[in-house]
Amino acid sequence: MNSNLLQTIRLGLKSLRLQKMRASLAALGIFIGTTTVIWLVAMGEGVSHRAQQQIKDLGATNIIIRSKEPPAGGDSRDSNSRVKSYGLLRADYERILSNIPNIRRAVPMRELRFELRRDNRTADAKLVGCSEDYLTLNQLEIARGRWLGPSDRGEKVVVLADGTARRLFPYEDPIGRVIWVGSEFYVVVGQTRPRTASAAIGGSLDARDYSLDAYIPLKTLRHRVGDLVMTRTGGMFQGEWVELSQITVTIDEIEEIDETASIIETLLKKYHTKDDYAVVVPKELLRQAERTRAMFNVLLVVIAGISLLVGGIGIMNIMLATVTERTREIGIRRALGATRRHIIQQFLTETVVLTASGGLLGVLFGLLCGPFFRALRASVTWISPDLLPAVVHTLEPRIAPWSVILSLCISIGVGVLFGIYPARRAAWMDPIEALRHE
Repeated sequence: MNSNLLQTIRLGLKSLRLQKMRASLAALGIFIGTTTVIWLVAMGEGVSHRAQQQIKDLGATNIIIRSKEPPAGGDSRDSNSRVKSYGLLRADYERILSNIPNIRRAVPMRELRFELRRDNRTADAKLVGCSEDYLTLNQLEIARGRWLGPSDRGEKVVVLADGTARRLFPYEDPIGRVIWVGSEFYVVVGQTRPRTASAAIGGSLDARDYSLDAYIPLKTLRHRVGDLVMTRTGGMFQGEWVELSQITVTIDEIEEIDETASIIETLLKKYHTKDDYAVVVPKELLRQAERTRAMFNVLLVVIAGISLLVGGIGIMNIMLATVTERTREIGIRRALGATRRHIIQQFLTETVVLTASGGLLGVLFGLLCGPFFRALRASVTWISPDLLPAVVHTLEPRIAPWSVILSLCISIGVGVLFGIYPARRAAWMDPIEALRHE
């Protein structure tokens, strides 16, 4: 049995050597199909990765812990007092950092409405006490001056948002100038670029307008403004005692969002006797990330299916033509004792050798996707710097290991699937009619 199989394989390889041009063209079709699958999957993975990163930048890996006023009549030690004390504590921030290991960044903040003054100009702005990481977290950019640094903690310095700066300094550079924040003066050290307001996303993220903000160090806000803010309502003074308005926690992996949020909620419950906080997970952004990944996966499956279909049709056409040309050879083999099984094995061997060789070469060439793409991009940029969109300059192909395996399976599968019909057609020929064929 083994000797017959080896003899059949040798006959198949010999037949391929006698038809080198046809065999090369057949293998070329599989080579192109395999390379196309790997390259398009690599480009798709690159685009998908970039889209995932953009969704992450929007806050898909953030967990937002907010202070909220507890319901009236709840379990509150100050329910009959004119001063309401609630919300997140600085101790909560320290506990989150020390008890949860997979946190990449935690950014505390405190915000409240304040009137800013400069000469006869005023701006009703949102005063934000924050840390140095607030700039990156909210994708803010500096237009003039600088952002808050570690040396500014406790100092009376302020960074103005674009809209705030325009109201207070419509015709001059605000850097180095002095403004009044309440009853104290602060030195302007920076101004941010205009930033589009973020839209509300379902119940996960609230809308946020950054145009009328003023940013000071969190430590400065604590020492100069304090945790207690008094307001006059209906002829009476009422106050709120809040240490932190929000803590934004960033982790590395989207898959860990729900688990980390549950741990944070459990941790906070131990130290808060009333419902004065909310743990918010951006579910809509997470679902969008999953939808984006699913769409790219569907695209890649379609690409693989098209490559399989085109390559298979090409192989079938070539093998059917080969069967027709070798009709007399098939008749002679049958007359000398070859069975239908031997004929099928011979033609399937030829087909699988063609597709496997084309597939292997396609894989080797497909692995060069990255260098080839970068060289092509550099060449086009050298010829015309403005021809390519900006996104192309930051796009990097990402070879997916599964696409290499898929390509090899496709090439071998094509050989078997689309070689069966020509092989069976050859095997079921009438030997007498085949011998009469000219």
